[in-house]
Amino acid sequence: MIRYILKRLLLMVPVLLGVIIIVFSLLYVAPGDPALSILGEAATEESIHRVHEELGLKDPYLVRLGRYFGGLLQGDFGDSYKTKRPVVDEILSRYPTTLILTFGSVVFGLVVGILFGIVSAIRQYSFLDRILTMISLFGVSAPSFWVAMLLVLVFSVNLGWLPATGSDKLACWILPIITMGLQVSAFIMRMTRSSMLEVIRQDYIRTAKAKGQSEIKTVLLHALPNALVPIVTVIGLQICLLLAGAVLAETVFALPGLGKYLVDSIGYKDYPAVQGVVLWIGINAILINLAVDILYCFIDPRILNRFKGKPLFGNRRVTKLSDV
Repeated sequence: MIRYILKRLLLMVPVLLGVIIIVFSLLYVAPGDPALSILGEAATEESIHRVHEELGLKDPYLVRLGRYFGGLLQGDFGDSYKTKRPVVDEILSRYPTTLILTFGSVVFGLVVGILFGIVSAIRQYSFLDRILTMISLFGVSAPSFWVAMLLVLVFSVNLGWLPATGSDKLACWILPIITMGLQVSAFIMRMTRSSMLEVIRQDYIRTAKAKGQSEIKTVLLHALPNALVPIVTVIGLQICLLLAGAVLAETVFALPGLGKYLVDSIGYKDYPAVQGVVLWIGINAILINLAVDILYCFIDPRILNRFKGKPLFGNRRVTKLSDV
């Protein structure tokens, strides 16, 4: 297990370095001047030059990149141009909001997606299967911002049942979670249906049914555990997408999360904030992928057995003289 985890961690290091360099490079060549955002359009040349000197914006690319890496090694993401506060503090103050929205949507997607996927697979080509397939197709195709505005129009404006904005009470989270969870449940349902259809045709499923085991026990004890690997993969990907793609929901519902903070920072040319949020999301995505890889080992022990007796680097380990 330790060898497996270490190999996954080593493979993720170049990914994280690539994210840092790509984001830094894109912001380096991006049009616009942060000094104008800080001082305003009426700023003088002298004041703009002074801000450039203070922020190091006139330094060469490699100098700025090296300085940024040096700060990251010390846990410093830089200071926000807008608030003058450390970017880490700004991220941590908004991170809980994004986490609540993300994991609430994932829980909603898991319950609805797995349940509908199992029912759709067991009742393949039935009327219920066709209805659930159409619902999943709508969930995958419908843009999240359109779904958000539609839910606000129906349940907030017309019916007045739920608040359209805010995050101070439980009712405020229902519409955002349904908006993001609809798409998550659609992806999970489609993958669950596809994976279950492959498993329920196996010989051991027919054997369990031939022994008189009920259909519910056969599905839950035999079919679903063996269909979980692709489902867990989709769940991990959806969590990463929600962390990075909650921008629209947070903007429509005015939630003070990382997505809204990222949009505001881009408009203000707040480069340290943009770099910090993207890097933070990248770190979360790496950790989530690592957790999914570890979970594979518990779902399917054959995955872990592939790494037993193998070296951390290379494809072969010398165990005796005849192997040389």
